[in-house]
Amino acid sequence: MTDNPAAVIDDGAFTVRRSVHINAPVEKVWGAVTDPAHISAWFGQAAFEGAGAGARGTLTFAGDHVVPIRIEAIDEPRMVSYRWASGDAPQDRAAELAPEHSTVFTMTLEPVPDGTRLTLVETGFEHLADPAAHLEDHRGGWNGELDKLVALFEDGS
Repeated sequence: MTDNPAAVIDDGAFTVRRSVHINAPVEKVWGAVTDPAHISAWFGQAAFEGAGAGARGTLTFAGDHVVPIRIEAIDEPRMVSYRWASGDAPQDRAAELAPEHSTVFTMTLEPVPDGTRLTLVETGFEHLADPAAHLEDHRGGWNGELDKLVALFEDGS
């Protein structure tokens, strides 16, 4: 598999950042990070009500862990931002994506020789009840999830 650096935490900015090289053109990577059917192949089972900024949905992970998610911004095929609920979010649909219960991850795609550079930056941890724990948890999570995305394309998908 392509050797990509691990995600890093910026404690002062309360962010997690990771850049990976993907052996596919931007258009294919764009589909993998925005189309629910393709997201489901590497991340969590994705479902959205609508498309574009403001569309709400869910990501379902192993053990039927359902995470509310909303598309915050989209600039096809260069950037997409998602807001998703943290582990301590209330089950109240109106409050689950409030800043004190959620973070925002932005994926930026850049064409590079032999593929695409995807840079992920997740922000908003300073609003959560335990920022340090969430930062570390998400750092590890992005290492695994983005490695699965890279592997999808290296396996010929």
